[in-house]
Formats: sequence, structure tokens, C-alpha cells
Amino acid sequence: MWLFDLDNTLHNSSHAIFTHINIGMTRAVMETLDVDEDQANVLRTRYWKRYGATVIGLNRHHGVNVDDFLARSHDFDVPELVRAPKSLAYRLSRLPGRKVLLTNAPRHYALSVLKHLKLLRFFDSIWAIEQMRIHGTFRPKPSPALMRHVLAREGIPASRAILVEDTLENLRGARQAGLHTVHVFHPGTPFARGHRGRADYVDLRVNSVEHLLCRRRPLRRR
Repeated sequence: MWLFDLDNTLHNSSHAIFTHINIGMTRAVMETLDVDEDQANVLRTRYWKRYGATVIGLNRHHGVNVDDFLARSHDFDVPELVRAPKSLAYRLSRLPGRKVLLTNAPRHYALSVLKHLKLLRFFDSIWAIEQMRIHGTFRPKPSPALMRHVLAREGIPASRAILVEDTLENLRGARQAGLHTVHVFHPGTPFARGHRGRADYVDLRVNSVEHLLCRRRPLRRR
């Protein structure tokens, strides 16, 4: 089974979308908590680093409604901002095995991106931030517990699962849960800086998801 991240994995969100997400998140924090821009950015960064998603900190410490905040922070026209290889749908259609989307982004945003790229039909299930709860507590990536939970729900052992992802911390969590890992590395992503070599918990490093899908040899764990 293939688990794919979304942003900067299936599409180049650094091209334009991340700018809109950053603006939307800051504005949503300002409006929801009635704080200025500087304080909103401080809280955004603090909660993202601590919990893996800003909305989790806002919900836990301020009682913010998760669905309302996600709708407000990702309220922009996705199709105009998406950039991905034109051959992606064709390549993905030829990849054998079940495919699952695993993203810390909101579900409505993920669906919008997949529909625009004509990729939605290839995914058996979608795990977005709203579904990343274990016993009522949010556990987004990079949580190994989340990975185990997803695999249990999908009925797949870790030895038969591969996470394709641009963020090394998430890949480390996947390895701790026993998954195979593919690092999508290219200089344009915010998580690529300072990581020139292949980490020991990464089985394969590629410059784009298209490079992975073009490979003829199966992925093998070292």
C-alpha cells in the first residue's frame, strides 16, 4: 500500500499555495482570537511546532472549533494555484497497489486539489487532519501512533506500506512505525534546506513524485 502526502509531494505547493495558506492561517488566527498579526504569527508557529498543526493548539488551548477554523484558513481558489506535472494522473494510474492520501491539511482542501489534478479516483481513502484522532486526541504526522492507527484501519501491515513524503520528520515517524519511506526532495520545498544527504530512515530519495512513478525497479528497503 502506498501512502502519499499532498503538499509538495503530489503537487508543488511552494509555487503559490503556501503563500495563500500562510496568509489565510494568520488572518484566521487574528479574527478567531482577536489578536494582532505579530501575535497571530507567534501562536501559529508555536502550535505548529508543538502539535504538528496550528489548529490543534488553537482547539486545545483556546477552544477554537476545528472545522470552522480550517474552512476559514483555507478559503481560497485552489485550481488557479496548483502546479503539478501533466503526466501525473497517467503515471499514478499505472502504479500497482492501493493508494491512500495522508495529509495534515484539511479534507476539503485535499479533495479540491485531487479533483483539480484528476487524481481523486486513484485513492482508496483519504486521511486528513480532521480524521487524525486517536481516542479523541489529535495525533497528526509525524506521530508513529497515527501511522499504526491508519494501517490498522486500512488492514495493511507496516512491512507492506510505503510513505511518500517531503518532510523528513514525518518519514522518521513512519520508519518508527515500521513503514518503508520515500523522500521527495527538491530545493523549492521549505523542508529541503540543509538536507543534502539521504537520512538513514529513508529508503529512497527522489526529486519529484514523478521520478518515483517512472522508476522500473521496485522499492526495496535497505
